[in-house]
Amino acid sequence: MNVMRAMVLEQVGAPLVARQLAVPHPGPGEVRLAVDACGVCRTDLHIIDGELPDAALPRVLGHQVVGTVAEVGAGVTALAWGDRVGVPWLAWTCGSCHYCASERENLCSAARFTGYHRDGGFAEACIVDARYVFRLPAAASPVQMAPLLCAGMIGYRALRFAAGARLGLYGFGAAGHLVAQLARHQGREIYAFTRPGDLATQAFAREIGATWAGDSDRRPPVELDAAILFAPVGALVPLALAAVAPGGTVVCAGIHMSDIPAFPYQLLWQERSVRSVANLTRADGRELLALAGPAHLHPHARVYPLAEANRALDDLRAGRGDGAAVLVTR
Repeated sequence: MNVMRAMVLEQVGAPLVARQLAVPHPGPGEVRLAVDACGVCRTDLHIIDGELPDAALPRVLGHQVVGTVAEVGAGVTALAWGDRVGVPWLAWTCGSCHYCASERENLCSAARFTGYHRDGGFAEACIVDARYVFRLPAAASPVQMAPLLCAGMIGYRALRFAAGARLGLYGFGAAGHLVAQLARHQGREIYAFTRPGDLATQAFAREIGATWAGDSDRRPPVELDAAILFAPVGALVPLALAAVAPGGTVVCAGIHMSDIPAFPYQLLWQERSVRSVANLTRADGRELLALAGPAHLHPHARVYPLAEANRALDDLRAGRGDGAAVLVTR
């Protein structure tokens, strides 16, 4: 195969364009993957909308990639042809800065990200740094594994900062429905918040195991110990603060959020806190994949052909469908 199909972002604010591109070849330390599936993430929308400004266009989006090693670059010994691997958002770090040296590579200022700085998985093939992939079971379903590589991993990182028995989840899409399963495995109560009037997603949340589900502008029936915001809506921060008990934490899990409005200090008082989560580390990914089996993580996936990437993105933007959207190449 000398050419491959790809869905390419060529202009901010425009739909992706179907292109035939030359199949890339790996350099030293890299491998080429034959892509089987790639999850669709709200971060892809932020890149399309220009809310993440550093993307050099044209760019192949997609950072929840499941594929098979099809070509191995010089110096790669840990992977071989035919290995099944997963590719996350984090694509490369410097390895030597203060953050990398202190096990916080997610904060490396030189970090590069899949589908943002490097071409991603909305294509039949992609090139990745062999050090930044995760081995996956050969028999695992690519469609089931893809949402774990961002929605699951970054959701897991956010969950680690949200202690307590009663957990609120604002936004119940790809990340929310996976975090709910993890939290239920830990014995917690889940309170799910959706767009006002989205009764279908509220019913889905209760099917997943939520104790309560309602509109995001409502107060839950109990005080929460913590809340995680997956919806990129800054106006939800004061609402979440009002819903958490003294000492509670509001975790903002998105890479982009609209401005947070001013709110009275009383909402923050009594040792409530607001914090963000940035990216992920490879350790987060390994821990999440190790938990997936014991926690019986089951992504609810909506499958789209690669050529229908724009429809998948439009559905995500409009909040149509439950769970996670996944593109498949065949």
